[in-house]
Amino acid sequence: MKRNIFLIALLSAAVLTMGSCVSKKKYAELQASYNQLEQRAADLRTQYVGLKNENENTRVQLAEATATGKSLEQRLADEQRRNQELRNDLATLQNSLDQSLLQNSQGNVNISKLVDEINASNKYIKQLVEAKSKSDSLNMVLTNNLTRSLSRDELQEVDVKVLKGVVYISLADNMLYKSGSYEINERGQQTLAKIAKIIKDYRDYDVLVEGNTDPVPISRENIRNNWDLSCLRATSVVMALQEKYGVDPSRLTAGGRGEYNPIATNDTELGRQRNRRTQIIVTPKLDQFMELIDQAPETDK
Repeated sequence: MKRNIFLIALLSAAVLTMGSCVSKKKYAELQASYNQLEQRAADLRTQYVGLKNENENTRVQLAEATATGKSLEQRLADEQRRNQELRNDLATLQNSLDQSLLQNSQGNVNISKLVDEINASNKYIKQLVEAKSKSDSLNMVLTNNLTRSLSRDELQEVDVKVLKGVVYISLADNMLYKSGSYEINERGQQTLAKIAKIIKDYRDYDVLVEGNTDPVPISRENIRNNWDLSCLRATSVVMALQEKYGVDPSRLTAGGRGEYNPIATNDTELGRQRNRRTQIIVTPKLDQFMELIDQAPETDK
């Protein structure tokens, strides 16, 4: 490049020196050659600038490529480290799985035993549910059998409950007796007439008459205490059933429990009133009880 510029300058000096001693034609030729050299020099300068710019761009691209290469190397290193961490985690999980499988194989016997116990428990629960349903059905049959002699109005005066195949007919003391006495009043006689219908309808059932009192002491010359009062009241009911309503005395039992079988609190007047009661308990004998079981509706299974 420098050499070409030097030649152009030398040629220019020669043209100027010889201008006075050459012909116009020759001068024109030299001028044309000079112009061509000038154009050539301009083209070379343009190429030089272009090459310089291209070289600078190449340097920039090289720097960028170098930086990108370092970034890729870092990413590769990070991925390799992460891959190693995943390998370590996999090894840990595999070890845990091996331990679990070992423990599971050792616990198979216990699991099998537990399943058997659960199945046995479920079977027992099912039996209890079926027995409860059967018991409810039996109670319903027994209640219906024993109360079918009473009208709807009569049933409102008599509390009849069936628990475990036993019929409890509960009567308040003010319905049967005079206050503090074991003598049966007129209303009590009417009530016992209704009870006798139930008892005589099933002449083979045993009947227990049970007297109950509250804990308030009694002071009567002919009654020693609440035990005595409860027994005397039960005896009065038994004798009335036998003598006035024709119930077989061999079926009857009189008993007193005094104040020791409360069904409510004795801290209130209402509670004490509930505890002062006479219960007539009707119990089927074993053979009649089995017949009732056969009569009980089948439960859904």
